[in-house]
Amino acid sequence: MKIFDSHIKDKIEFKPIKDNEVRIYVCGPTVYDDAHLGHARSSISFDLLRRTLLALGYKVTFVKNFTDIDDKIINKMKATSKSLKELTEYYINSYLRDMDELNILRADIEPKATETLEEMFDLIEKLVKNGCTYTLPNGDIYFDTSKDPQYCSLSNKCQDSEENIQRIKTEGKKNPRDFALWKACKGEDDVCFDSPFGKGRPGWHLECSAMIKKHIAYPEGEYQIDLHGGGADLFFPHHENEEAQSWCAYNQHLAKYWMHNGFVTINGEKMSKSLGNSFFVKDALKHYPGEVLRFYLMSTHYRAPLNFSEEDLIASKKRLDKLYRLKKRVYAIVKKQKDEEFEKNLLLAMEDDLNISKALAAIDEFVKLSNEKLDKNPKDKTLKQKIISNIDFIDKLLGVGGSDAYKYFQSGIDENLKTKIEELIQKRESARKNRDFTLADKIRDQLNKLDIQIQDTPNGTVWEKN
Repeated sequence: MKIFDSHIKDKIEFKPIKDNEVRIYVCGPTVYDDAHLGHARSSISFDLLRRTLLALGYKVTFVKNFTDIDDKIINKMKATSKSLKELTEYYINSYLRDMDELNILRADIEPKATETLEEMFDLIEKLVKNGCTYTLPNGDIYFDTSKDPQYCSLSNKCQDSEENIQRIKTEGKKNPRDFALWKACKGEDDVCFDSPFGKGRPGWHLECSAMIKKHIAYPEGEYQIDLHGGGADLFFPHHENEEAQSWCAYNQHLAKYWMHNGFVTINGEKMSKSLGNSFFVKDALKHYPGEVLRFYLMSTHYRAPLNFSEEDLIASKKRLDKLYRLKKRVYAIVKKQKDEEFEKNLLLAMEDDLNISKALAAIDEFVKLSNEKLDKNPKDKTLKQKIISNIDFIDKLLGVGGSDAYKYFQSGIDENLKTKIEELIQKRESARKNRDFTLADKIRDQLNKLDIQIQDTPNGTVWEKN
């Protein structure tokens, strides 16, 4: 497999630290609000990576954290009068529900910052002992970036970000790039924890290094884990700072490989709360099924920027519709027959730095040829068994195509109408069992007037709106 390493800035062969095992850590959300499309895109990108590695036979340990203590969270607590636990648990559950709708595989480990305090204390103590910190008069502990000669070598973005760094000024900081490891308690309305350094709370950059060390780090060797990922905006300073503190504390690089997904923009602007254009996943899900939103967001290569457009989303749905129309044609097929050539071609595409364009082109060709073959040989069972097997593999690898073919086309239909349709179908089923075919035909006519087409299959009666 080949991946684009953000540090090397090139596509290189992926060789995990241990044969057949991959340890991945991806930065998760700060839980003070609902998930937006940027969260969704990052989750989908690394879900595709994880699914590809699993399909290739690797044992994958996947970790995604929740930042549940942060300035934004404290501000939201003050605005809502909610406790830290009440607020963060609400938004963690909201995030997980949205990700479930997008068919994101749950992480193997989902650590929280507030559950990793002891490990963060240990990391700070090691950095203090190694002479890599200093303490401000107010009790804040800072990492001294001048103590790490490799600082900025990971992202090579320090020079480009100098202007941004200069805007963040704290009295007593030795260097604009230095960052807080521990923030001393600032007053009664601050959120504080007991620690060996006094009451306070950890800096944001600290938690991921501590979580990696606690849950999945190799105790020895050049690297702690195989791969660290997240959004492109995290590469500097967040990941640069994680790498620096981990190296200075443990004399190990944090990760062998680094991967970052591109931004989501709306109307050409980067998604931002300050710009007021953050598009919540929950709002998109009110209008489109999670599978449709997933398919759209993954259809652009993970490293490329994606400008969200409802027009493009609708066009993307039509592409997915074609796969489900094919699935309808083999609806009653239960037995499957593996199509090794198709699976190989799809995997080859995804092995090439998750080349989704090539993978989707292979799926388009599969759908086209399958329909042509079914037109010529509609009773070919072997063909149908291969088709259903291939669709199952698409679902396994890409996370789409696994829904019921008829229910897929029922999305967007009013729930009251759905209930009425199901009731009519049940009445028709009862009439048929009682051999009252006149009533059954009348009910079919009623459904036709509602513009509903039904089909009787070995699995029961299915329906869709014309």
